[in-house]
Amino acid sequence: MQKAKIILNADGVPVRGYDVIYPPKGQAWEYAPLATNRYKGCGHECLYCYVPLATHQNRVEFNAGATLRDDYDARLLKDARRYRRAGVKDQVLLCFSTDPYHPGNVEPTRRALIILADHGLAYCTLTKGGTKALRDLDLFRPSRDAFASTLTTLDDRFSRKWERKAALPADRIKALRRFHERGIFTWVSLEPTLDVEASLAIVEKTHGFVNLYKIGPANYLKEVTRTTDWRDYTLRMIGLCDKLGAKHYIKKDLQPFLPPGYANPLRVPQHQGPR
Repeated sequence: MQKAKIILNADGVPVRGYDVIYPPKGQAWEYAPLATNRYKGCGHECLYCYVPLATHQNRVEFNAGATLRDDYDARLLKDARRYRRAGVKDQVLLCFSTDPYHPGNVEPTRRALIILADHGLAYCTLTKGGTKALRDLDLFRPSRDAFASTLTTLDDRFSRKWERKAALPADRIKALRRFHERGIFTWVSLEPTLDVEASLAIVEKTHGFVNLYKIGPANYLKEVTRTTDWRDYTLRMIGLCDKLGAKHYIKKDLQPFLPPGYANPLRVPQHQGPR
């Protein structure tokens, strides 16, 4: 297993002893330098969700809904203070193993964002909750923060098949547009790619108000992985993004298909303007 990245303080010394604000391991680090998971479980019931398998959770219990992690606010506050003392101001992603705007009560998400902001940390929320996230729009700072959504399709029926209780695509797109209109950096996770044409259509429809696309394949889905020409998909996607002037990052699993010398920067600033 790949080790987590090391977070350094302003003097180049590793930050030790963190608890719930952590540097992600492996390919998860392609999304953010830091992350935190406010809840256990989710409730969106996405058929492709890798989290129960990767974290050894019962899928039925995971799908039953999000529950609060034990003593999370106190643990988050302790970590936030540690990072502030170290001079770390990196962006913290909410969330990798749950959704900050799941179908239940998401007031704890707001508390988490306030704690992070009060201690000098930036944040980004990655969600399939759509316009439910607008309740916290006032907390997002154009110079520090970002809002992201996972999109797999523009078709409601296809979404209902794979993402049973997540917000419908149009609702997620509405949230992206609203955040963008308020000057917030927006990005879209095109992972998993369940249908090549659907992912290409998403870029066509949303590139006017999405600042960045993070593009990956379908993992843990043999019926999709084995029947998709990932080289063709990668080349078509970068061709489309280049034509539209859409900034994008090709994730590790698709990088072998990039043209030689193709610029593919991992860490672009996920905020608008100077910090």
